Amino acid sequence: MNQLLADLELWRAQGERIALATLVAVRGSAPRRPGARMGLTRSARMSGSVSAGCVENDVLRHAMQVLDTGRPALVTYRIADEQGFEVGLSCGGSIDVLIEPFDDGEPWIALRRAVEHREPVAWAIGLAPAELLGRKLLVPGAGPVQGCIDPALDPEVAATARRVLPRGGAETLSLPWRGGEAAVFIDAHPPPSKLFIVGATHAAIHLCRMAASLGFQVTVVDPRTAFASAERFPDAQEVIDDWPDVVLGGGTLDSFSYLVTLTHDFKVDIPALACALRSEARYIGALGSRRTHERRKAQLDERGFGEAEVARIRAPVGLDLGGREPEEIALSILAEMLAVRYGRQGQPLSALGVAGAPIHGGR
Repeated sequence: MNQLLADLELWRAQGERIALATLVAVRGSAPRRPGARMGLTRSARMSGSVSAGCVENDVLRHAMQVLDTGRPALVTYRIADEQGFEVGLSCGGSIDVLIEPFDDGEPWIALRRAVEHREPVAWAIGLAPAELLGRKLLVPGAGPVQGCIDPALDPEVAATARRVLPRGGAETLSLPWRGGEAAVFIDAHPPPSKLFIVGATHAAIHLCRMAASLGFQVTVVDPRTAFASAERFPDAQEVIDDWPDVVLGGGTLDSFSYLVTLTHDFKVDIPALACALRSEARYIGALGSRRTHERRKAQLDERGFGEAEVARIRAPVGLDLGGREPEEIALSILAEMLAVRYGRQGQPLSALGVAGAPIHGGR
């Protein structure tokens, strides 16, 4: 989204006529999830994708028509024929793509501002019937809504958007409207996930870089001043040379927080884990052997944490990828974090599901 926003701003400054394509529905398997976006210009410049290359050329063709007419279009793409001569998806699913002239009015400006400042926001777009197609409502995490789909629909759309906002994702809402039914697409952007890395180790450098590239706001905490420096962690939002119980107390950790301890030093790890266990942190991981973790559990037991509470800690941390180098350890930790984010077990995709079923079904 950030790259698309930057490209839209550049094209607008250059006087380009712009169309915006949004993936609003997926049935079966498809390369992208609802909410994926793509910007296109009259001069055939493109940014982003709605299908990882399967239908983008045809989306461009429709975008030219949309720019000619000034009216949005909802286009459905299905599986291509065996020879691939038809425009379509090779993965067996079908998708709906909304293509519309880009409107940089106040609702879009507010959306851009929220995304850039990493504030929670939901974007609702009318899909059906035709007279609602392309109408928009911006629903921030706090404050008044902007735009309008229909005065009769907006309150329910806003209420639903705010319910979806904490978990994020996209869905289509069906509502009764004028004796029929209206369809509204809701795309919710929750607050960004925050990763707290306790221990400014070599593996932490790689974990910080990888996690930041996936949108995590990373804070590195280590009381050892020589290790906790901005020069060693250029991708971190913040590097703090202080004790973790000082940094992590007072409600710092919430349900969007992930915490990993990497020091092997109990006087650093145990206070950090204690803070995490008292919070709603979504993920708690600790580097070290099973024997080391048994000693951690004993110390946490002395601090009053029960077995069920301590079971929240993922230790040894990470998925079993086989690597032992610092960057490989970082990758295994990040892979486990993503599995937790999406409610998965981290199994091979080839071992899951049945033929014809969506690869990421139920996600």
